[in-house]
Amino acid sequence: MYRYDQYDYQIVRERVAQFSDQVRRRLSGELKEEEFMPLRLQNGLYMQIHGYMLRIAVPYGLISSEQMRMFAHIARQYDRGYGHFTTRQNIQFNWLKLQDVPSILADLASVEMHAIQTSGNCVRNITSDEFAGVAQDEVVDTRPYAEILRQWSTFHPEFAYLPRKFKIAISGAKEDRAAIYAHDIGLSVIKNAQGEIGFRVLVGGGLGRTPIIGVEISDFIPWQHILTYVESILRVYNQYGRRDNKYKARIKILVKALGIDEFKRQVEEDWEHLKDGSGTLTTEEVERVCSFFIDPAYETLPNDDFKLNEFKADSRSFSNWMLRNVLPHRQPGYAIVVLSMKKVGNVPGDATAEQMEAMAELADRYSFGELRITHKQNVVLADVRKKDLISLWQEATAHELTEPNFGLLTDIISCPGAEFCTLANARSIPLAKMIAERFENIDFQHDIGDISLNISGCMNACGQHHIGNIGITGVEKKDHEEWYQVSIGGSEGNESSLGKIIGPSFSFNQVPEVIDRLLQVYLRNRIETERFIDTVRRIGLAPFKDYVYAVELTEEETADDKHAVVPAQYDIPYYSPRF
Repeated sequence: MYRYDQYDYQIVRERVAQFSDQVRRRLSGELKEEEFMPLRLQNGLYMQIHGYMLRIAVPYGLISSEQMRMFAHIARQYDRGYGHFTTRQNIQFNWLKLQDVPSILADLASVEMHAIQTSGNCVRNITSDEFAGVAQDEVVDTRPYAEILRQWSTFHPEFAYLPRKFKIAISGAKEDRAAIYAHDIGLSVIKNAQGEIGFRVLVGGGLGRTPIIGVEISDFIPWQHILTYVESILRVYNQYGRRDNKYKARIKILVKALGIDEFKRQVEEDWEHLKDGSGTLTTEEVERVCSFFIDPAYETLPNDDFKLNEFKADSRSFSNWMLRNVLPHRQPGYAIVVLSMKKVGNVPGDATAEQMEAMAELADRYSFGELRITHKQNVVLADVRKKDLISLWQEATAHELTEPNFGLLTDIISCPGAEFCTLANARSIPLAKMIAERFENIDFQHDIGDISLNISGCMNACGQHHIGNIGITGVEKKDHEEWYQVSIGGSEGNESSLGKIIGPSFSFNQVPEVIDRLLQVYLRNRIETERFIDTVRRIGLAPFKDYVYAVELTEEETADDKHAVVPAQYDIPYYSPRF
């Protein structure tokens, strides 16, 4: 993995010293909150309901065991014993005291970490495929290019005060696992017919109150020119993006207003002045960065292990875990392991200090000392020998890290919601826990198969509900009752789509029953092993909506719709539209 050079060290040390002085002045009263706010946000520090929240950058999700141990130290020393992994592959601590933050940043700097550009109207953390470098379907390893983008974007003087925050994701496999269609810029590293490496570039994607799927602006930019092309996109956005209304300030609004053809024309007109300039990548520079991402010392191993088959036959729990949380590796004899942060009854994405230390130990013992945080709020050990899987499972089980639900119904993505966030309309965490407990039967989850359920406490979509197969978003709290909209049909990956709201909102306690009804419609209508998202696309929203709301149909309509009759035990009152 990448290690800091002298420039990185200097940047981080100077930032720690600078912010320490700013905190001192704030505590002494020299700085008022309105003066301090932009300064703290530049360091990833938010004011939340209970206190300060610090968001720490984890570039493209890759960390060392030493860095994970530092997270455990921060959780235990300065927080309430845990941290929260986010959909940006970062980690957040929610219960901090302002006077402690300089010490936290200094501790982070000692293990080559920081919180720079995890907030503010700048280029945020570059995210990537959590299986980069090890996936069997990989075309190009994205890690060196993600690191180059990180270095280029950090403290870029032209893009420190963009109209709004800016997010870039990069994927290099046949299947997009970085949700590139839902980002301001989505990059897919590809090879053309001649075997040359380049980038397919998407622009104008994003979620929030105006969800939009990104559109292609170029089908192939040679690798040498990717920085200058991305820079031209940002330059056009920086010049013409709206600054009068933050709700219309994202690049997706500009692309939509201009149209992709006109936006592309302006980008490429600007690019003519940059494409062969100092930002052009050289072979030497790419090779320099690639040298940080060479393969670990893999052993020559057989691809099969008969002990695994024997143990699977004896242990159903292990067999379920192998089926869902262990994935194929490009190197024979090795496997990719997903450590689940979604044990039923726990908070999705949360990890205790003890779990962090356990994961660091597992990484040292079984995966060359490296871990990856995923945008689905789990943690990955990327290089595990198959012969070690039994031991790894036994040790990880003791720390509640082996819930066999990767990609299943209880692998819920959730933002912190109204329990922590000042922007949220409704609670996310208790709802996620209630849904997971309702459907925790693992046999039922396996029968349902691949499905994503995402929860956001408000329209800002930190839980990425728009691209969940089932999406839930908090829309209002009225008379001490929280209300949620439900959408279906969203997805990420190569066939990304935005979910559509099925109808009027539901109260907190009704949501699990609504999910149950949606699943019943799916199970009745699926063809063989068809996934939930494929059934939704084939039959449309109407059967789901009718069954959820128990709409009374006429005799003629009933004849054409076998889902019209709703059993009494699923009697949910029909609510008039609220939103």
